[in-house]
Amino acid sequence: MSSGALLAYVASAVLLAWGSAHLVPTRAVAASFGAITPDNRRILIMEWVAEGITHVSIGLLVILVTAIEGADNAATQLVYVVSAGILLVLAALTAMTGARTSVIWFRVCPFVLTSAAVLLCLASIA
Repeated sequence: MSSGALLAYVASAVLLAWGSAHLVPTRAVAASFGAITPDNRRILIMEWVAEGITHVSIGLLVILVTAIEGADNAATQLVYVVSAGILLVLAALTAMTGARTSVIWFRVCPFVLTSAAVLLCLASIA
């Protein structure tokens, strides 16, 4: 296995774990906001699930393209770079919003996403 593939698989594992960590506790997270309107609860759940699905989807895409085409393939490397870009945008969004709260997991999220993005960028040049 090439170093690029290894880096991509590690980034994918991080994304799968982090995405699953969003999806599994969705009800508990929504409940932690207390008494909010039904519309706000729906929006909160939608955002929480959408972010989890995004992380898992990027992780699965990277795994599949790496396994099928190999880490040295130009299309695979493009997937790595585009995925890294998406993760950096999400990290910036989280840094400007959720990470400014007292919730530790929101504060950790930009670092997790940035780390996965860095691994994918390294995988694209390894």
